[in-house]
Amino acid sequence: MARGVNKVILVGNVGKDPEIRATQGGMSIASFALATTDRTKGQDGQWVDKTEWHNLVAFQRTAEIVRDYVKKGSQIYVEGKIQTRSWDDKESGQKKYKTEILVNDLQLLGGRAGDSASGGGERSSGSYSQSNSNSYAKSNSTGYDQRQPAGAPDYGDTGITDDDIPF
Repeated sequence: MARGVNKVILVGNVGKDPEIRATQGGMSIASFALATTDRTKGQDGQWVDKTEWHNLVAFQRTAEIVRDYVKKGSQIYVEGKIQTRSWDDKESGQKKYKTEILVNDLQLLGGRAGDSASGGGERSSGSYSQSNSNSYAKSNSTGYDQRQPAGAPDYGDTGITDDDIPF
């Protein structure tokens, strides 16, 4: 039988400061809401923004990164998977459902607008990924290690002219 794919990619702004808690075993968990906006043309020809809210959950080191760097208004890039939980409501006895995005990869895209806490400039971008071994790696905003190997030529001081461009 073929396996399915459950992958979500979101870019948006955090709606309020994340809630951080810990399990009895000491594992950190961060819960927060992310807003994504889609712009479509309405029947009258005017552009209309539609905001969708997503419930996100991050665990372990990613939750600690969320605790330390993600605040209301932060713009982030998230990769994860969708999971729907269900439980019986204690008061009504009805079955309740909640759909969440379990975060596997988180990238900080910059400071929020008007963020004076970072000295007036943008917060540096970074990528935080959880691998299968629960270790985390930080890379630059492109997600690639841009260090050059020893002995690699550096063409930074070479001027590029229009003749060098192949099109």
